Amino acid sequence: MDVEEHIEALERDGAALADAAQDAGLAAKVPPCPGWQVRDLLRHIAYVHGWAATHVAEQREELIAEVSEDDMLKGGPPDERLIQAYRNGHAALVATLRAADPDVKCVTFMPAPSPLAFWARRQAHETAIHRFDAQAARAAATSRGPVSPADAFAPAFADDGVDELIMGFAARRRYRPRGGQREQSMAIRALDTGGRWRVRLSDGATEVTRGDGAADCVLDGSAAGLYAYLWNRCDWAMAGVTASGDPAVLDTWANSVRVIW
Repeated sequence: MDVEEHIEALERDGAALADAAQDAGLAAKVPPCPGWQVRDLLRHIAYVHGWAATHVAEQREELIAEVSEDDMLKGGPPDERLIQAYRNGHAALVATLRAADPDVKCVTFMPAPSPLAFWARRQAHETAIHRFDAQAARAAATSRGPVSPADAFAPAFADDGVDELIMGFAARRRYRPRGGQREQSMAIRALDTGGRWRVRLSDGATEVTRGDGAADCVLDGSAAGLYAYLWNRCDWAMAGVTASGDPAVLDTWANSVRVIW
């Protein structure tokens, strides 16, 4: 996917997130995010959108210091203005990315072809995952059936999201297993797109590669199902994912590669 495709996805999913949040109501629970209400989801994603836009617009050379989740959820406008404030911030992020010079120089925190490519991709997937959360909240609040990953994510976009999660986030030192974890490995196979990845989890580091290979546990499924499952948004059954081999590897993944900010 190129930069414009990611920006288009960000624009589309950000609008769908706001619509789902409005339908659900700010007090609705967010099933994939235990303890959150829709208002918390909106405050979180609004903050992240503003945080991301500032790096690009101001060409920051260093990452803006992270705030605690508690402080993030206490900030922002009052409830009566929250949805519109989110919409305004989302539109500002889309406009910032679209107006940016393709060669803009600013900080990133994962490998990418360019800073603009990094921020467009990162915000596209950040927003898509939280759009799924908002739609799950709406489904629960309105007694609709659960949201299916297959209906929520296009295969190519989901494949790209799995790749970002594994080759980007999982490789970061902050997400490695801890506590004397024995070495484990996992292979991920997207059957509809052909995407293939392998992860080696250990106490010292997490190593990632693209391609097939033997592993202690093998995950097979659609790209959309793998995307939702690996982001800890649903269980393997709801995702339509099958696992063979050692199931303990899945617990290690869920407990270590958990992106919460």
